[in-house]
Amino acid sequence: MQLGLYLLSLAPILTVFLLLVIAKRPAKQAMPVAYLVTAIIAWSIWRVPISVWIASTLQGLVMAAEILYIIFGAILLLNVLRASGAIATIRQGLLGISPDRRIQAIIIVWLFGSFLEGASGFGTPAAVCSPLLVALGFPALAAVTIALIANSTAVVFGAVGIPVLLGINTGLEGAVVVNDYTSELGITYADYFERIVVRVGIFNSIVGTLIPLLMVTCLTRYFGQRKSWWEGLQVWQFALFAGLAFTIPSTLTAVFLGPEFPSLIGGLVGLAIVVTAAQKNFLMPKQIWNFPPPEAWGDGWRGSLTAVINHTERKMSLSRAWLPYVLVGLFLMLSRLPLLPFQRLLKTAKFSFSNILGTEISINSEPFYLPGTVFILVVILTYFLHRVKSKALTQATLDAVTTLRGTSLVLAAAVPMARVFINSGFNQSGLASMPLTLAEGVSSLAGQSWPLFAPSIGAMGSFIAGSATVSNMMFSLFQFGVATEIDISGAIVVALQAMGAAAGNMICVSNVVAASATVGLIGCEGLLIRQVLLPLCYYVFGAGVLGLVVIYGLKIV
Repeated sequence: MQLGLYLLSLAPILTVFLLLVIAKRPAKQAMPVAYLVTAIIAWSIWRVPISVWIASTLQGLVMAAEILYIIFGAILLLNVLRASGAIATIRQGLLGISPDRRIQAIIIVWLFGSFLEGASGFGTPAAVCSPLLVALGFPALAAVTIALIANSTAVVFGAVGIPVLLGINTGLEGAVVVNDYTSELGITYADYFERIVVRVGIFNSIVGTLIPLLMVTCLTRYFGQRKSWWEGLQVWQFALFAGLAFTIPSTLTAVFLGPEFPSLIGGLVGLAIVVTAAQKNFLMPKQIWNFPPPEAWGDGWRGSLTAVINHTERKMSLSRAWLPYVLVGLFLMLSRLPLLPFQRLLKTAKFSFSNILGTEISINSEPFYLPGTVFILVVILTYFLHRVKSKALTQATLDAVTTLRGTSLVLAAAVPMARVFINSGFNQSGLASMPLTLAEGVSSLAGQSWPLFAPSIGAMGSFIAGSATVSNMMFSLFQFGVATEIDISGAIVVALQAMGAAAGNMICVSNVVAASATVGLIGCEGLLIRQVLLPLCYYVFGAGVLGLVVIYGLKIV
């Protein structure tokens, strides 16, 4: 009976994987099927009331609309910058640093993207960096692939620490088993939470330092003329240097300042160090690497967003061209800092519906607080700063709306499917929710080797929920409970959960769909997931092995 429940709880995830990755069906076909499979299992086996199913669907639709709003803002900003000539200037500036596409990728998606993740989260890095790379001449498929790979390490402390501050805290704080454990240790929960943060910061940086190298090797293997791993490995010195330029300041910030700013400070410091080093030709490759000519690009490499650059007669300084993106980062950071009044002001406009259809499910939306609002504000400022013509702004808006048409249908199925899956705990069967049932099945098989599997549960949570924060909310207490049951360090196991949740962002369907939408890729979701499976496996398996070594080898608690 239990084995049957474990398999049934796996069915929604398996449906998505089989249709997208194995059968190579587009998300617009796969996600409605996965939604129906999830709803049928929830209703027939978990005995989830129809009211909960409908409420979960409505909740998912609102969340999907929020994602579309963010994508729209990111695309609109890029379109306006192309019309003003800023993208042409940025392109020339990056070519001035290095014409090597591997170096450009590291600077934009690993460092600038990590800064954006630290400031905002919400899938913002991929939504900003993917179309920027396409505008610089990257194939759309390559741009999204490396943006997804890079949006992993920084996610642990993304959005000024929300995955840890809100995700882990919500899961652990106030739980009887946690309070009993901290009492036995003779420390407060705050002290124990600080211990978790330090372990997350250190362990995540150990694994994450190699992500830039893995990212560029995937870039050269999948999109190079020779399809070579070696061409990516040739920049191992620079890639490792760039990895450490982010992870060292990020770790130090986590240890000494807490979870709010590691990704943000790591991204800023890393950018300053790496760009300066690249300009001085430090550790730069001897041979320049580029994509094959556009006419030789493979099927599906292109999206509807093209690399056409508007070369205006007006000369624009590099600082003026980058100013809108600087403003995006600055406004996102200012709006997320709890010490400043902006966060509170932006959250005053709130749409909230509690106990939908008599259930315990609520819908909460804070539209002004979403990154999409920041994008639109920066678009308005750019209109004046870059003296964009009204006709160009109108066309940029129409193009952004057109890009979203196919994506809206996919998200309208994908996000509600995730909410039905997560909310299956509201049932009449007495069973734990489907995610918890699945996690319990894995833990019963793993036994003392649980640290090896703990990151996979975190990644699964992000794949389902589309959020590292939600994954940590769902599974932190479960992970702590398993650790207590087998008498190993709960702090380390919860840290592994956070690392897995961050890695899961690479294959999260809503992130894949959103990033694809910004460059006009349709129906390539399964291919993208296949191409990031290797980096995902490295991250999850690397974190698991590290956990085993630290717990059983070094005996750290």
